[in-house]
Parts: sequence; structure tokens; C-alpha cells
Amino acid sequence: MSRNFDLLQRVAKEAQEWSRVATKPWEGRTYEMRPVPDAHALSREELVRLVRTVFLSPGEKSPRVVVFTGADPGAGCSSICLGAAEALAAQMEGTVCVVDSNLRHPSLHMGCGLDRLRGLSEMLAEPGPLQESIRKLPGDNLWFLSSGLGNAHTTGITNASRLAACVTELRREFSFVLMDSPCTNLYSDATSLGQYADGVILIISANSTRRESARRAKESLQAAGASLLGAVLNKRTYPIPQAIYERL
Repeated sequence: MSRNFDLLQRVAKEAQEWSRVATKPWEGRTYEMRPVPDAHALSREELVRLVRTVFLSPGEKSPRVVVFTGADPGAGCSSICLGAAEALAAQMEGTVCVVDSNLRHPSLHMGCGLDRLRGLSEMLAEPGPLQESIRKLPGDNLWFLSSGLGNAHTTGITNASRLAACVTELRREFSFVLMDSPCTNLYSDATSLGQYADGVILIISANSTRRESARRAKESLQAAGASLLGAVLNKRTYPIPQAIYERL
């Protein structure tokens, strides 16, 4: 298991204490977290630094609903989104929900050890209680909404009214919502989601994302009216061991 999820491993070993979790009408079985297939290169410390900068900055109104998107495929967006959600839940007492809004290539359910079942695609197609779709993850305050069984072609994630209603409901039920989205340069999903979120974080791969590609993704998000909170440079390599590099 990736080192980025060592905290979740320790939480899993304390499963007997989960009964202390506050009762909610949709509370049920908890699940063991697993690494997302495109395991990211960020350390746990870097993930904690990311969530503190974006969500927990003192003296500022923190964004509550944030979309994570890569400029191009393979940037590690899904695993960074899930890792950030875990780190955020560990840093604060409010509830956190991570949403797999990548209806084209969903993967977060595998990182959570879950089947897809009912999720966002069903909520977009057939309005229903949020409690029927979300599931509890390890820890006191971490929840998951899968992509569901549908896809972007059958549910129409660009349906403005339904998408706005779903984001509003998630915002009402949770303190923070982190949404994984397809890459910006191939699909319009991130720009659609960004219009109803408080901001977007762009994931850039140090080994493959070209400057022009990053610029095009940034301009697409801004043209759609999304607030770009910042960019994460992922999969960076070091010519010397990272532990030594960090001391320089």
C-alpha cells in the first residue's frame, strides 16, 4: 500500500472504535481504503500542506466545494483528490465528502474498496435522497459518493439545473466537498462543475504536461467562470534524494 495512505491503514486497525462515530440517518457499513490505481507522488506531508493552504488558511473564507482536474490524462488527479480528502478529514472535525464526478473513467471507488452502485450519475438522472447514495469511509468524518452506474453520455453532466441541485445538496450536507473530474483539455466536465464549485485545483504532471497544455487548461477554466485556486505539480523527480533536497 502506498505510503500516502499509511494514516488510513492505522485508522483501519482501530475499526473497533468506529462505533463512536456520530449517528447519521445514512450511516452504515464502513470500508477499507485502498490506493487509487494511478497512485500519486505526493507525500502525506505534501497533502497536509495542500489542504491547509486551500481549505484551512486562517483569516480567509475557505472554499468548501473544490473540483480537482488534470490538464491531461495521467496527471494523478484522482489519487490526489482522494488523498486530499483523507488529509482534510484528519485535520478538522467537520464532515468531508469526496465525490467521483469523473463519469468517463471512474476510479475512486476502487481506491475506497467499493463497488460503484448508486451515485452521482443516478442523482443527475433521477433526483432522489442523497442518503441513498453516499457511503461511510474509515474515520469519523469522511464520506464517499461514487460516480454511479451511468456515464457522462447517458446522464448529461452538463445539465445545468441538475448539476447545480446536486452541488447545492452536497454543500448543505457536508462541511467540505472534494470532486474528482476528468482532465480539462479533453472534456468540458471540469468547466461545468467549476461554475458551481468554490474553486478548481489544476493537477499538472511534471513529466508529461506541456506548458502549452497547462496554459490551455487554465484559460478554459477561467473562460467558463471557474475560480482557479492554484496548480499542483505532481510526479516531480529529484536529482538527489528528496530528504536531502528538502534540507537545502
